[in-house]
Amino acid sequence: MSTLEIRQLELGPLANFVYLLADSAAKEALVVDPAWDVPAIKKELGVGGWKLKGIFLTHNHFDHINGVGDVLKFADVPIYIHKEDAPVLDKNFKPNLKTLSGGEGIDLGGLKINFLHTPGHTEGSLCLRVSDRLVTGDTLFIRGCGRVDLPNSDPEKMYTSLKKIATLEDSLLVFPGHNYGPTPTASLAEEKKENPYLQIAAGSPLARFLEAVSG
Repeated sequence: MSTLEIRQLELGPLANFVYLLADSAAKEALVVDPAWDVPAIKKELGVGGWKLKGIFLTHNHFDHINGVGDVLKFADVPIYIHKEDAPVLDKNFKPNLKTLSGGEGIDLGGLKINFLHTPGHTEGSLCLRVSDRLVTGDTLFIRGCGRVDLPNSDPEKMYTSLKKIATLEDSLLVFPGHNYGPTPTASLAEEKKENPYLQIAAGSPLARFLEAVSG
């Protein structure tokens, strides 16, 4: 019987979260946003006895992708990334790229993983959903959201993406891309009550959201 296991590793100088998602029965894992300390990631795979089956990138910023090359040195696996964010990656990674549009799903052992396109922080930002977990990258933080004042950011698209996330089930557990909140994870129900950006996106006009993110 498939059982989801998730490891949340805080790595690097920017409090990045790197994730390992695994089907403990199949002993297969996916790494999300490998960066900063690939030996720590490899060690955690060994502890679980898991075979790495893929790399998933929530977006293309350096602090989320700088370990991809080192991962590929020990595991020749697909790299899943949105097609809009893919051009930034090293051209040597091209044979491994599996570009996404959002809405696709893949199997990890007996688990089903679904990809949601949530642009705003970058044009190709993605969230990953597996079972009752939602890995949100730099789209949704605990009590916050990603920056929208960077190249390829778009506050209007962030508003739409957060509005989409606000329609998902309260029972989902949010796993963000950085440890920027009061807790490493939180239920989506808590975020709907406590996250001001999610609240505004869910219930207020765009102009109110633009005012909030520009402050």
